[in-house]
Amino acid sequence: MWSGTVTPATLRKQRPYVIVGAFVIGMLLTPPDVISQTLLALPMWLLYEVGIIMSRYFVRESATEEEVADTDLSPDDMDAELDRIEAEEGSGSKTEPK
Repeated sequence: MWSGTVTPATLRKQRPYVIVGAFVIGMLLTPPDVISQTLLALPMWLLYEVGIIMSRYFVRESATEEEVADTDLSPDDMDAELDRIEAEEGSGSKTEPK
């Protein structure tokens, strides 16, 4: 969440798969009865739900539209910036693999 790789929305979207996965893990790790399977699967599912709830508090705030507007570049500006970056990388020491 802090790195921005997963959002609460994607966690909510994956919820059905997590529920099925929790019951499958419960099935594999318990004796063959439904009560034991459920008693193992429910805490896993609840921990996932708590993770979704807590992720709302720890997720990075998205850039506001004003910040995005400040960083928008025209195609010519982008080309100039890319040329500048390539020139900087080209001037550095290069070691080619042998």
